[in-house]
Amino acid sequence: MRRVLPCLALTASLLIAGCGSAPPSRGPAYRALSAEQSSDIAIHALGLVGTPYRYGGNTPDSGFDCSGLIGYVYKSRAGIAPPRTVAQLSGFGEPVDTDDLRTGDLVIFGSGRPFHAGIYVGEGRFVHAPSTGGTVRLDRLNNVYWARQPTAFRRP
Repeated sequence: MRRVLPCLALTASLLIAGCGSAPPSRGPAYRALSAEQSSDIAIHALGLVGTPYRYGGNTPDSGFDCSGLIGYVYKSRAGIAPPRTVAQLSGFGEPVDTDDLRTGDLVIFGSGRPFHAGIYVGEGRFVHAPSTGGTVRLDRLNNVYWARQPTAFRRP
């Protein structure tokens, strides 16, 4: 119950925050997510918190690794099929400055060779599938471990 209440509060704030305007177009190949899609992505990702981690997993039934989680959520909520590896995700979509970060954006950790990814859900938090033996979870970007990692943000 303790985990559910903060997630419900965050979900409510995402619904309210999702009413903002869409970003400007970035050329003919770029199809920005609508504010509604961005919120749907974040809310769906939050709903998967607690799903077991499984290397190569890409469904709630089989479990998720980090890129499998991203692929599943984006495909089911926005009809977008992101690349399957973190290295490929690091070049997917458009780069986003920290000041322009919004729900549904990708969080990519590592420089040169990225090693992990998650979905930004607002208020400095992201959902990710961190490691073997763990589960999909909600973490903060300013957590001691994550704050030390080089971080990039992408908007599909």
